[in-house]
Amino acid sequence: MSEEAVQSETGYLVRFSAAQRVEHFVTMVDFVGLVATGLPQKFYTTSWAQWIIGTLGGIDSVRWIHRFFGVVLIVAVLWHGAGALKAILSRKVGFTMAVNKRDFTDAVKTLRYYLGLEDHPAAFDRYDYKQKWEYWSLMIGNVIMILSGLTLMYPALVARIGPGEIIPAAKVAHSNEGLMAFLVITIWHVFNAHLHPDVFPFDASIFTGKISRERMEHEHPLELASAEGREPGGHGHH
Repeated sequence: MSEEAVQSETGYLVRFSAAQRVEHFVTMVDFVGLVATGLPQKFYTTSWAQWIIGTLGGIDSVRWIHRFFGVVLIVAVLWHGAGALKAILSRKVGFTMAVNKRDFTDAVKTLRYYLGLEDHPAAFDRYDYKQKWEYWSLMIGNVIMILSGLTLMYPALVARIGPGEIIPAAKVAHSNEGLMAFLVITIWHVFNAHLHPDVFPFDASIFTGKISRERMEHEHPLELASAEGREPGGHGHH
């Protein structure tokens, strides 16, 4: 019996390692820092933006703080990418975030369930299609933000390497992608992590690392069955 299975007998499983929890916390704090110093620059004509800029010591100070959080984002993304690649190459874990055909059929089945056309919702493995969509939109968004942000930090260097039109394009991309990321996180992620009926008022698993066996059975039955060495829907251990 696996370690996860033993822990499941006590009523909980370890879903996230200490390293993953620290990485999420750093990402969360960094995101708040980037939003707090980025959106006031985008909406600088508004009174709330001017208040934030003034409180943080003026526009030059805000830009330096924003760049600091930007560098943290670059390091965090590289660290995450290297860790994920190492884990996959070591064959210790499968590429559980890969989007596959099942995600599309799961999405259709879940929609049919919500419409009353299915008796049961789709059964998910480690990550469901919503979590995958959020993860990949975040990672692709991070790459756009990093490349456009570096372009805006070093415009003269970029203009020497490529056409000058890259710089205003980067400004538009950085500004709009930043706003979209803010809306996705505040609406989509906050709903799924806090306001969704299954977890309301708060899903603490990314902070404690633990998730109840009951929630695993409900939200990730395929992963639970695999951890306990049984067929999905079964109860015996091998």
